[in-house]
Amino acid sequence: MTLFLTSSPTGCPFEPGPQPAALDPKNHFVDNLRAVWPQEAPEGLLLAADPKAHAANDEACSFFADCFARAGLPLDGLTPCDSRNQEEISELLARCNFLILGGGHVPTQNRFFSEIGLPALLQSYEGIVLGISAGSMNAAGIVYAQPEEPGEATDPFYCRWMTGLGLTDISIWPHYQHSKNNTVDGIPLLDIARQDSCHRPFIALPDGSYIICTDSSEVLYGEGWYFGKGRVSLINEDGEELPLW
Repeated sequence: MTLFLTSSPTGCPFEPGPQPAALDPKNHFVDNLRAVWPQEAPEGLLLAADPKAHAANDEACSFFADCFARAGLPLDGLTPCDSRNQEEISELLARCNFLILGGGHVPTQNRFFSEIGLPALLQSYEGIVLGISAGSMNAAGIVYAQPEEPGEATDPFYCRWMTGLGLTDISIWPHYQHSKNNTVDGIPLLDIARQDSCHRPFIALPDGSYIICTDSSEVLYGEGWYFGKGRVSLINEDGEELPLW
């Protein structure tokens, strides 16, 4: 398996206007995808964050299929996996060799992945996995699910650490250039992140940065920030590579 942990593979999703249907070439992202892309167009499967958001999931498949085609990385179809076909997950995974873990609300996606038994099913998967935002977060063995929606930051029962897919030991916080300035329930996310890092470290990725994980290495491409023991430090710059192990 080759795992790409991205914040966003198509640039910043928070900029005004429609998001361009193109992969972000920053930090050699497209080049590194092309290096592992199968000679024959792979069949793709998109694991949704919200299994009930059928129209949005269909739209995401159309959007990303277009992005990959424009980059010269064609797919032999891209199927959404949500509540319409979740009972067929074993057969869907057996057919595909390119898997997208979609973006969205982390706890909602985490519950969906658990319901369909995805952690166990992926242990034998050998294709390419592309995590996007929440999907990259849920790829970890221990997921850092920072409060995102109103009420979550002050809810004593909201779980900020949960069991994920176990594809990597790296917990990430995506969209760092944007989310570090946000607040939830009046509390700055940066303050929440520093406090949470006392429990377990994680890496913050701005859009355009990503991590490639294989059986032999994990490498950070582009800007990355390390949160640990209540402190934050820049560990890599744009245009540079940092082996994490």
